[in-house]
Amino acid sequence: MNFAVNFQNKSQQCLDNTDRKASAFRTKRDKKRYWILLIIFIVIGLFSVYGLLVYNNPVPITSPSFKPIVNRRMTAIISMIIAAVCQSLSTVAFQSSTNNRIITPSLLGFEALYSTIHTGTMFFFGITAFVGFSGIGPFLLQVGLMVFLCLILYGWLLSGKYGDMQLMLLVGVIIGTGLRSVASFMRRMLAPSEFDVLQAKLFGSVSNADSAYFPIAIPIVIVVGILILVNSRKLNVLSLGQSTSTALGVNHKSGVIYTLVLVSVLMSISTALVGPLTFYGFLVATLTYQAAPTYDHKYLFPMSLAIGFVILTSSYFFMYHVFRAQGVVSVIIELFGGITFLIVMLRKGTL
Repeated sequence: MNFAVNFQNKSQQCLDNTDRKASAFRTKRDKKRYWILLIIFIVIGLFSVYGLLVYNNPVPITSPSFKPIVNRRMTAIISMIIAAVCQSLSTVAFQSSTNNRIITPSLLGFEALYSTIHTGTMFFFGITAFVGFSGIGPFLLQVGLMVFLCLILYGWLLSGKYGDMQLMLLVGVIIGTGLRSVASFMRRMLAPSEFDVLQAKLFGSVSNADSAYFPIAIPIVIVVGILILVNSRKLNVLSLGQSTSTALGVNHKSGVIYTLVLVSVLMSISTALVGPLTFYGFLVATLTYQAAPTYDHKYLFPMSLAIGFVILTSSYFFMYHVFRAQGVVSVIIELFGGITFLIVMLRKGTL
C-alpha cells in the first residue's frame, strides 16, 4: 500500500515538473558571474581601444592632423578585432569538435606553412620579390594554400578507413614539423640582411596587416563567424565525443569536417593577415573555460571573443604606451600562452 502511494506521489511530481528544462549553468550564481565578467571584459576592451586611439597622440584633438593619425591607428584596431575573432572562435570550435581542450589548430601546421611560404619567397626570389610579395593576390594565395592543405588533410584522414581524429592530428604535427625544418634550413642559407627583413615578417604582429586586405578578409570572417555561431548547438553535442554524439543522432564525421573547414578558413585569414600566433588561441580558450563554466557554446563564444579582444588590445596598449616595447607584444602573449599550455599539460597529464 505504501509503495503504491509513494509511486503515485512520484508520478505526480514528474508530471508537475514537465515544464522544467536544463540550464546552461549549474547555478544562478554561475550565470550571474558569467554576465558580470563578460561586461567587465567588454568595458576593459573598449577602454583599451580608446587608449590606443587617442592616448599619447602627438597632436591635439582640434588639430586637422588628429584624424589621419587616428585613422592609421584604427587599422591596427581592426587587425586586432579580426585576429581575436579568428583565433578565439576557431580554437574553441576546434577543441570542441576534437573533444580535447589542449590541442589547437596550430598543430595542423598553419604557422609552419606561413613561415615556409615567406621563407621560400626570400630564398628563391630574393629580397626584392619578398618585399613586393604583398597585395590582394599574394594574400589570397596564402589563404588558399592553407585552406587547400587542410581540406586534403581532412578529406583523406577523416573519411573511409582513415577516419581517425588522432591520426589526423599526428599527421598534422608531422607536416608542421617538416615544414618548419625546411624553412629553418632555408633561413640559414640567407644573407644577414635578408634574414633580418624576413624575421620581422615572421613575428605575429598587427603591424604586418595591410588595410588593403580588409575588404576581402572582413566579409569572409563575418560569414564564417556567423556559420560557426549558428553551429553552436551541434558543437554542444560534438564536444561529448563520437560515441555519444552518434547515439544522440548527430553525424559526427560530417559535423567535425564541416567545423574544421570553417576553422581552417579563420586560421588562414588570421595567419596571413597578422602572422603566426601559436599559443594565443590556446590562452584565450583556456581563460574562456575558466570564466564561463558552461558547456553551451552560445555562451562560450561571446566570452572567448571578449577575452581575446581584451588580451590583444590591453597588451598592445601597455607595451606601446607604458613599457615602450612595441616589438615584443606578440612575444609576451606567446610567452604567457606557452606557460599556460605547460601548466594545463602538467595538471592534465595527457593530450
